[in-house]
Amino acid sequence: MTGASNRRRFFQQCGCCETPQFKAAGLSRRELMVSGMAAGLSALASPSAALAQAPATTAATPKKIIDVHHHLSAPSLLSELRTHKLGSPPTFNWSVSKSIGDMDKAGVATAMLSFTTPAVSSEWLGDQARTRQLARECNEYAVQLAKDHPGRFGVFANLPMLDTEGSLAEIAYAFDVLKVDGVGILTSYGNKYLGDPLFAPILEELNRRKAVVFTHPTAGTCCRNLVADVPVQTIEFATDTTRTIASLVFSGTAARTRDIRFIFSHAGGTMPYLIERFTELPKLNKAVAPHVPDGVMHELSRFYYDTAQASHPGALSSLTKLFPVSQVLFGTDFPFRTSEEHLKGLESFGLSTADLQLIERDNALKLLPRLKG
Repeated sequence: MTGASNRRRFFQQCGCCETPQFKAAGLSRRELMVSGMAAGLSALASPSAALAQAPATTAATPKKIIDVHHHLSAPSLLSELRTHKLGSPPTFNWSVSKSIGDMDKAGVATAMLSFTTPAVSSEWLGDQARTRQLARECNEYAVQLAKDHPGRFGVFANLPMLDTEGSLAEIAYAFDVLKVDGVGILTSYGNKYLGDPLFAPILEELNRRKAVVFTHPTAGTCCRNLVADVPVQTIEFATDTTRTIASLVFSGTAARTRDIRFIFSHAGGTMPYLIERFTELPKLNKAVAPHVPDGVMHELSRFYYDTAQASHPGALSSLTKLFPVSQVLFGTDFPFRTSEEHLKGLESFGLSTADLQLIERDNALKLLPRLKG
């Protein structure tokens, strides 16, 4: 399907133009589409241009929430995604003004920016040099956005993970020059999960730096298009998170890199529901036992888990029963979901005011003390 037909299909499905507000304004669907596309292109042209469009930042947000799972788009990445026929309407339709507008509605003071799947990887780009260049361009773009909007954004930098030398170089540049808050990587690359020996030098360097490592799910090459009409994000994303947690724990990588602060999306995927199988494995497979010298729960309880698309009783009940509230972070998955949805889900779950404060802000401040300012 061509890019033009994709855009037509998206706008045909979009119901925004049918709202009473738009009808009252007397604007046609075509007028709205043209003005909306022009605004979107202007916002993505540069962070400075985006700044001019952004609504005025609220002087003081009531709750001062920190969202650790919030996506952005960068012009160079969007160009590559179009070329490779990847990406989705929310990714292409993102703008900084939409991010800040969504944050302000729910009292989100700061959002940690990261790039969603497929992120930047030679797995789909097929060119190592271009992958390195694109990771650099995306990281610089995100950091400029944060500079243009003081206090509103933090940054998790991209790494070209299948390229060890390139990743180590980007870690040095991202932390030492750009001063990012951490890195954002996928749960797998091809069929390699994060405990794979290929990634050991990268994780060792991140461990040395005591880095925050935000992980975002994808779908392994093994497990795409398995069920008709069911996209990979419906099932496979949560499963891929579980696989990479297992890879880190049972390879011994988690025990060797205890200074990394891992954040796992979507309440840890399906791992909480499989916890008995995780804890039983070292008993069933004696070769695994030395890799978890302090036990499986010790490693799992050190990880952090966000609430993105998991602020509902099914996920929160198991997560908060298994792990301390100190390990739970507020996340939204914007622009795929909204801050208000997640705030309402958390508040209706029945957590105490003190626990809500931990999840919505204080736990993130312990990980990212720079945000206190």
